[in-house]
Amino acid sequence: MNFRDQLSVKPWVAQRGLVPSSRGFSAATPKVTLGVFLCIASVLFGLFIAAYFIRMGYADWQSIPVPALLWLNTVILIASSIALQWASVSARRENPEGVKLGLYVGGGCTLVFFVGQWLAWQQLQELGYFVYSNPSNGFFYMLTTVHALHLFGGLVAWVRATSRVHRSKEIALSRMILELCAIYWHFLLLVWLVLFGLLLAT
Repeated sequence: MNFRDQLSVKPWVAQRGLVPSSRGFSAATPKVTLGVFLCIASVLFGLFIAAYFIRMGYADWQSIPVPALLWLNTVILIASSIALQWASVSARRENPEGVKLGLYVGGGCTLVFFVGQWLAWQQLQELGYFVYSNPSNGFFYMLTTVHALHLFGGLVAWVRATSRVHRSKEIALSRMILELCAIYWHFLLLVWLVLFGLLLAT
């Protein structure tokens, strides 16, 4: 920062360590960015769950049967989360084979989870539980769709991580994105467990 810039800096800004450079304020770290996003996503799902409980109080609410397939989907999503954690741990241990195995298993299980969710929707529709048949039906499809969309966004990062692992000879360069993927999958697993428990309880 030159002398002219120093004169233009507000004292209370300088005291807080927020002095801008010629390139602007320093960017947030990837972990902080992910943390902010997860907070926003948590609030979003929290609002949906609150609306779910409020809507249950109306007389026209009829609980939707939970397809047994969702139990298998839950196990698959747990396996996906464990696999991505394995990939992250393998990256820290400089184990490229473990990283690739974790990524392939994690991504594959996630794709299987998508197929399983779609099949569960098909089963419900065959039984006559359509989106507009009852408010509980609409909430089921909405909650599972929003969760699937967040998981699909995670697959974008998964593709990037997989591509970087294949391009880079230094596995250490991929540690951060693998760790972020694992954290994101753990979060979506937790969200799914809450949603699944909600469906079972109501």
